[in-house]
Amino acid sequence: MSTGSHAGRPKSWVAVTIIFVGFVVGGVGLVMGPDWIVFGAGAALTVIGGIIALAVDIMTDVVVDEPRG
Repeated sequence: MSTGSHAGRPKSWVAVTIIFVGFVVGGVGLVMGPDWIVFGAGAALTVIGGIIALAVDIMTDVVVDEPRG
C-alpha cells in the first residue's frame, strides 16, 4: 500500500493506462465510421484493464489522511 502519497502504485497506473488506451481506441472506432471492429478492440482493452486493476487490488491505493485537529 502507498504510504504518505496519493499517487498510487505503478501497477495501478499500468492498469489505468490500459483502460485509458481502451477508451481512446473505442472512441476512435466510433469516429471512424463507426468501425465496430476497432470499437470492439477498444472495449476489450478496457475490460482487460479492469481485470488487471482488480488483480492488482487497485482499491487499496487509497490513502486516508489522519483527521485534522
